[in-house]
Amino acid sequence: MPRGKRHGLPRFLARVIVGQQLSTAAARSIWKRVEATVRARDSAMPQFFCGKNTRALRRCGLSRAKVRALSAIRKADESGLLTPARLRRMTHPERAEHLQRIWGIGQWTADMTSMFYFGDRDVWPEGDAGVYRALELIVGRRSPKGMLKIANAFAPYRSFLAVYMWRFLDVREPLPPR
Repeated sequence: MPRGKRHGLPRFLARVIVGQQLSTAAARSIWKRVEATVRARDSAMPQFFCGKNTRALRRCGLSRAKVRALSAIRKADESGLLTPARLRRMTHPERAEHLQRIWGIGQWTADMTSMFYFGDRDVWPEGDAGVYRALELIVGRRSPKGMLKIANAFAPYRSFLAVYMWRFLDVREPLPPR
């Protein structure tokens, strides 16, 4: 399941932050602009995420809050808070708590990081509306506790359930052609 290891944890976190609350197409477009801007300035991530580059990042389509979060990721990386070997030894709840100390990183970002960067098999992204929408389409409307009970029945493989729920939505609601 891990997809982001090739470029490092700070870059992975930055991409997740950029994509928060956006359609896949919009997130992809903005991320491509961020990458192009970093390359054009002959820089690297996360070093580029500093005050002098705020305007350039805003021109890529990032909100002030997202620029601030990227800066916080850079600072966390520089201070040694994003050491993958250390984070890998943590449980998901411990890792989530650790990551959420960084401004702009919430539970959803921590969940995505555990699932797709660290490859944890048993993470249920409770804050993701998509997994609940898909599960509801399959099992019918339930209370939040009822939905969580259904998801918990898939432990220790809830990450796979979440991925299948997103895939289910992709099939039901295909993206427009590129």
